[in-house]
Amino acid sequence: MDFLTNDKLTIIGAAGMIGSNMAQTAMMMKLTPNLCLYDPFAQGLKGVAEELYHCAFDGAEITYTDDIKEALTGAKYVVSSGGAPRKQGMTREDLLKGNCEIAEQLGKDIKAYCPDVKHVVIIFNPADLTGLVTLLHSGLKPSQLTTLAALDSTRLQSALAQQFGVQQCKVTGCHTYGGHGEQMAVFASEAKIDGKPFTELLGNELPLVRWDEIKGDVIQGGKKIIELRGRSSFQSPAYVSIEMIAAAMGGKPFNWPAGCYVNTSKYHNVMMAMPTVIDASGVHYTDVHGTAEEMAALDASYEHLCKMRDEIISLGIIPAVADWKTVNPNL
Repeated sequence: MDFLTNDKLTIIGAAGMIGSNMAQTAMMMKLTPNLCLYDPFAQGLKGVAEELYHCAFDGAEITYTDDIKEALTGAKYVVSSGGAPRKQGMTREDLLKGNCEIAEQLGKDIKAYCPDVKHVVIIFNPADLTGLVTLLHSGLKPSQLTTLAALDSTRLQSALAQQFGVQQCKVTGCHTYGGHGEQMAVFASEAKIDGKPFTELLGNELPLVRWDEIKGDVIQGGKKIIELRGRSSFQSPAYVSIEMIAAAMGGKPFNWPAGCYVNTSKYHNVMMAMPTVIDASGVHYTDVHGTAEEMAALDASYEHLCKMRDEIISLGIIPAVADWKTVNPNL
């Protein structure tokens, strides 16, 4: 059985719906036989492990533990969904304090138990902040940690495909940037629908009022899943996050926007979605280009991220920006 690598992949929060789906997806994609599942909920964790054993994946060496030291020791890749889930009526930002405290401990545990980890993907909300906190306390380089942001872009792609009645892969060049929350910036000026420029369709085949509705639906995409299924998304974040870590493990590069640490002349010391590529050397981002309206939306999203960052600074979860290098010299 050919695997992408033999390196240890640890999935944190493996007893949950996202985590268990990530584990199965990683095995189905043949990323590595060396899969470790971690969750403090020992009974549920054992249940997930038993189900994976019953799948009889050829060549698999799946282990599980409720000891974080054991889970992280020797890990070269980590994906964490190990935060509180979003429930009906909640925004991603409602999870801020509790999940950022979880991220703080995760960062410290990574530094203590797997300082040689190659890449970490954080997906528990609010991912822009939990990822930033984890990065700061882990001591990793910015290229070594990404957060799940692509779902907003894939939801936009899906919405446009349904609107125009085309196969989803025929919608290209549409993305969301900035925060992975209700202040995300929607970019479609460079999109094409089955080869046709979106700008030629907007106002003609797509009325402006309908476009505003689509943008609203995309921004509230996670809320809609909760309303429809009675629980937060798990299939899509599980699959996309494993695609991200697969790219870092040397698989096909991941080209959807990922949340990454950004410090440019315009955007300072935040984790946010950018035009990115994840490959075996880590995550790399380029500048965002769009219309004046799109860039204004991105600026507003950035300002919102700064406010949330400053809130967790005030809570003592991370130090003031000027002191970050004392905690993580790579920032």
